Amino acid sequence: MQLRLQRSSLIDQVCAALREGLRAGAWPEWLPGERRLCAELGVGRNSLRAGLQRLAAEGVVAIVPGEGTRRLARARAAAAAPPRVVTLLSPVCLDQLRPQQGLWIDAYRGMLAEAGCRLRFVVLPPGLRASPAAALPRLRRQESSGCWVLVRSSAAVQAWFQRQGLPCVVAGSCHDGIRLPSVDLDYRALCRHAAVVLLRAGHRRIALLSPREGAAGDLRGEEGFREGVRGFPETTEAAVVRHGPGPSDVARVLRRMFHSARPPTGVLIGESYAYLTACSVLAQLGRRVGADVSLVCRDEDRFLSYLEPEPARYVADPLHFARRLARITGDLLAGRSVPVDSRPLLPRLVRGASLGPPPRG
Repeated sequence: MQLRLQRSSLIDQVCAALREGLRAGAWPEWLPGERRLCAELGVGRNSLRAGLQRLAAEGVVAIVPGEGTRRLARARAAAAAPPRVVTLLSPVCLDQLRPQQGLWIDAYRGMLAEAGCRLRFVVLPPGLRASPAAALPRLRRQESSGCWVLVRSSAAVQAWFQRQGLPCVVAGSCHDGIRLPSVDLDYRALCRHAAVVLLRAGHRRIALLSPREGAAGDLRGEEGFREGVRGFPETTEAAVVRHGPGPSDVARVLRRMFHSARPPTGVLIGESYAYLTACSVLAQLGRRVGADVSLVCRDEDRFLSYLEPEPARYVADPLHFARRLARITGDLLAGRSVPVDSRPLLPRLVRGASLGPPPRG
């Protein structure tokens, strides 16, 4: 619900918006918390509370101290139809996801709309990702969701959904021991291929720059990188180097790497934003990308095509990703079984000018 209310008759409009949400079956048992409702309606907490108190006096909802706001039987009666809402659960806001992720989310939203479904974007507080049992049961009561889509999900979040047996699909990689339907890129094959490409170009000192938080796809990529290195002579020097969030830690790790006695001549970089940082740091160090050091980016984002030299990178079609996700969602909403071992998508390499032979000498 993205309604913005006018100042006149503000409490009346709050009540009308809440009644509409209840009639549409948006909240099967519990309404969202005050902070989220205020953000969705664009009102202050006092106006929201006045509206909720009016609905409570009408017998539409009950305000339970310490618990929240629960809808009553007369409100539930209008929402007897099966829910046609898909909830996308993320640890970060939409504007903090990568642009490429935003592309498939927009396409996916449109495909759901054509099928008569609505996509809701819900942010799980970062502090609860490691122990989701504290937040997910209540979130489940608040959300009338026929299917859940997990984005950038932790092992704990995936395990909770697996235990509950809820209709769910992971938009990304499943962690070890998790058996849920998923749509993902084949990071293991991708990073194995990238290592081989660098080694065949003549590089014998290579590195993978990977996020330290250890998402399932990142870990698969590290496995593939090591597999690619094993097929080459023992003289090959290869390292997996992890960085923390934000450009400052990426820059710190890169400076340490290139100030070492034997710096790499080829680097596979796991994140597109980290690639931007790498370009600026190498320029500060006087290293020419594509000549003094070769860079390959594991992830694609449109802004990479504006860099000079053009980055070598792996490209996947976001529409293909969205279509596969929409097919799985449709099956889950219809109650059909979905395989949990579907083949991941394999991106193609765009050979940009950032990839070349190692420097002589």
